[in-house]
Amino acid sequence: MTRTAHADLLQARQVAYAAAIDAFIEQRLAALDGPPDLINMLRYHFGWVDERFQPVRQAAGKRVRPLLCLLACEAAGGDWRAAVPNAAAVELVHNFSLIHDDIEDDSPLRRHRPTVWALWGVPLAINLGDALLIEAPLAVLAQEGPAERTLAAVALLGQACRALCAGQHRDLAPERAIPSLEEYYAMIGGKTAALLATATELGALAAGAPPAARAAYAAFGRELGLAFQLQDDLLDVWGASARRGKAAREDVRTAKHSFPLAAAYSRADADTRAELERLCAHVPLAEAAVETVVALFERLGVREEGERRVAEHHTAALRALEAAGPIEPGRGLLISLVHSLLARQA
Repeated sequence: MTRTAHADLLQARQVAYAAAIDAFIEQRLAALDGPPDLINMLRYHFGWVDERFQPVRQAAGKRVRPLLCLLACEAAGGDWRAAVPNAAAVELVHNFSLIHDDIEDDSPLRRHRPTVWALWGVPLAINLGDALLIEAPLAVLAQEGPAERTLAAVALLGQACRALCAGQHRDLAPERAIPSLEEYYAMIGGKTAALLATATELGALAAGAPPAARAAYAAFGRELGLAFQLQDDLLDVWGASARRGKAAREDVRTAKHSFPLAAAYSRADADTRAELERLCAHVPLAEAAVETVVALFERLGVREEGERRVAEHHTAALRALEAAGPIEPGRGLLISLVHSLLARQA
């Protein structure tokens, strides 16, 4: 099958998978024992209703994590439908983190719409995020299949949540204004890579893959997660950021613990480090300060270093995927997804 054919088939799979995931999550939300506005606020976050709770179809998120889960199940020789509860659980955890991230980052917009906290306040938004986090393992327990497989899936999901919270703590902790590259990798290993690794391993688990193959799929997801986050950080500075639902160079403006900042600090001499610390001491940065920081990034070769690292993690991801022994068409679809994610400009 050609790369174009894989891309076309991937697009068809994305439509089918997204419909199945949304239907499963909608069913779970409808069964929540709570007031109607709790459920409707969650539906708003997922893009199914507007702020007046009237039906609407907003542009949804990328659904990268559930897509990886279902494709990994298929590549491991399973029926992707068996992995829908696992994939939905991963998406629920991801959206819990988005709701809380928006609060912690003071972000008023997501996907070109007001965030949940911006509409209904921080206390309700925290509670809504908690509801999604609590629902995630319950979604896993709703699956059919061997009990030991279900329990293993719940454990994997819990471990990913633990890593995610640890990574977020590293991001928010005030001990160091600018992280080292080692600290940055520890942060994104928890915040981003852990959940992608879990998504791919959960897919392989649903297919009944042996432990060695599951570990290889997890390594594939982890390397892809690292590449994905690095690319995301680079796009904030040099990509078409305005199309991502947030302001261009917002990470720079808020001195976020991103790769460009960590890499610049690691590559700078003492005087330049002091200048970076001075510029990032007062958030949000003024526009002139943003331009100065970006100029420092460019002078220090941060973009080139980031692109080199993305390519390294990309290669490592594909190597891990081959070690998992995937079958077609799942193998080709996963490779096509990797290429599409790392070729994006926004």
